[in-house]
Order: sequence, then structure tokens, then C-alpha cells
Amino acid sequence: MTRKPIIRRAAADGDVEAIVDHYLAVGGAPVALRFVDALEEALLHLSLHAATGSPRYAQSLNLPGLRSWPLTGFPQLVFYFEKPAEVEVWRVLHGRMDIADLLSG
Repeated sequence: MTRKPIIRRAAADGDVEAIVDHYLAVGGAPVALRFVDALEEALLHLSLHAATGSPRYAQSLNLPGLRSWPLTGFPQLVFYFEKPAEVEVWRVLHGRMDIADLLSG
């Protein structure tokens, strides 16, 4: 099976940094490390099976091709686009945030 490289936009990197900082503050290093492991697991899955993500937000946000994938054990979703040669990660957001506002603005 061919793996596509994962390309993270600056906004996604900022999201991850903020989430790690949050988990360090409220749960300590063990929780932050579990989050990082769950994110790495999700990104590995997407590099192999990008088409399996949910297209739920694509129509409502008028962003054709947008997909999301949940992190195991955490409330965050990875928002991404599958491209012919790569997977472009746009954002990593908590599922209860105003997703439409954050992705459309």
C-alpha cells in the first residue's frame, strides 16, 4: 500500500501546539503524549487511507473534498484534503468548536 506524505498547514501546526499546551496544563505530560500518539496514529491512517474520512463538512462549508477524521480517545478531528500526491491537513479542531466559523474564515 502506498503512503501519501502528510503536509500540515501552519494553522494545523498552531492547533496542535495549542492542544498540547492545553493537555500539559490540565493533564500533564502523560495526557499530552497520549494526544500526540493519537494524532500520529490518525495521520498514519490518513496517509494510507485518506478516502475513509467523513465528507460531512464539505457541503455545508462549500469546500469540495474536505474530509475529517477523529482522533482515538480525544475529542479532536483532523480536517484535510486528499490530493493526488499528498494529504494536506488544514486544521486539528475540537469537535464541539464552531467548525463552520473556524474553517470558513
